[in-house]
Amino acid sequence: MKTSIIRVAVMALITGTSTLALQPAFAATDAGAVVNHYATVAHAKFEDALTTAQALEKAVDALIATPSEATLKEAREAWLAARNPYQETEVYRFGNPIVDEWEGKVNAWPLDEGLIDYVDPSYGAESDENALFTANVIANKAIKIDGKDVDATNITPEFLSATLQEAGGIEANVATGYHAIEFLLWGQDLNGNGPGAGNRPFTDFDTKACTNGNCDRRAAYLKSATTLLVSDLSEMVANWTADGAATKNIVADPKAGLVAILTGMGSLSYGELAGERMKLGLLLHDPEEEHDCFSDNTYNSHLHDAIGIQSAYTGDYTKVDGSKLAGASLSELVAAKDPALDKEMKEKLAATVAAMEAMAKRGETVEKYDQMIAEGNAEGNAAVQAAIDGLIAQAKTVERVIASLDLGTIALEGSDSLDNPNAVFQ
Repeated sequence: MKTSIIRVAVMALITGTSTLALQPAFAATDAGAVVNHYATVAHAKFEDALTTAQALEKAVDALIATPSEATLKEAREAWLAARNPYQETEVYRFGNPIVDEWEGKVNAWPLDEGLIDYVDPSYGAESDENALFTANVIANKAIKIDGKDVDATNITPEFLSATLQEAGGIEANVATGYHAIEFLLWGQDLNGNGPGAGNRPFTDFDTKACTNGNCDRRAAYLKSATTLLVSDLSEMVANWTADGAATKNIVADPKAGLVAILTGMGSLSYGELAGERMKLGLLLHDPEEEHDCFSDNTYNSHLHDAIGIQSAYTGDYTKVDGSKLAGASLSELVAAKDPALDKEMKEKLAATVAAMEAMAKRGETVEKYDQMIAEGNAEGNAAVQAAIDGLIAQAKTVERVIASLDLGTIALEGSDSLDNPNAVFQ
């Protein structure tokens, strides 16, 4: 990574057991009610991520069974639909160790795509940092990892997760999750800061009229990766059931639970989203610094992160089926102590979502995110910077909320892109 990370400094070890009502009542709001509802919403969000991933798996099955322009388009659309609810779960990172330890399996980024499949010659042939930079496991049934021969004949979910993911201890060897699937569906985006996403042909999966070779193995990789994504999301859904480990952790000590909520809100707002995913790309004007780079979906991904942060504070969530969840919220807790601060927090969150929506509208009607961050694009840069400014402002108010609730000192995630920009260019 190009930036330094300041990990959460204060997070109590939470032990014990409790039960979670699926629809908490609107009793007098206290910390216990807030963290119980937070866990309820977490379960709903991860459940939505799971159901949309299951729809993606069905679309992938259809693509593999009958490769065509239509089935490839449907698989891509299913991937895009699956991203929205997942991105809204990211606010559960940073304050919930179970989520943070698991997250790399499903959303690790960036990735050295040459590990997985063929790449354009402009990608390069080798890397001093990664011996597997162009290993191309789809084309090679035998590869070397740490100097040892590895049998890659069978591309299975177990092979991807146990052998290939972060192979050699290299974080860029991302073999699983949304972005590996995204690369397989779209292929490389070779357009730089110009228009256009990846343009993989459907015939890359057609064993009867195969392009670029190894279509059977490419299909096996795509199927294994989507099956694994469904399995990993199922695991996290179980963690947020009433008797799941993540729920027990968050409700056992309500004060520590509030710390977790605010740590997630502040760290995702500041260091992760404003810094790592947005400001870094704006500083470098680098089209590779976009989260959903193969599909050109980055603006939408960022928007749903912001919506997820807002939801963690208000306690409101609209499921993919249209049903709505509401309950005891951090907003109510803050309002009872400092109404003006609650108003400020809600206004800051709404302003950020509005800036993200404006950026997303630009992404749909004018230009994609990698064009927005291009050097010399004053209007596009300004649209991205407005969203960054909103995230920074809301993170500062999160710090005031932490102080208001007497939660002690919490160090939020940082980023050189925001805290020491000169380091980015060294």
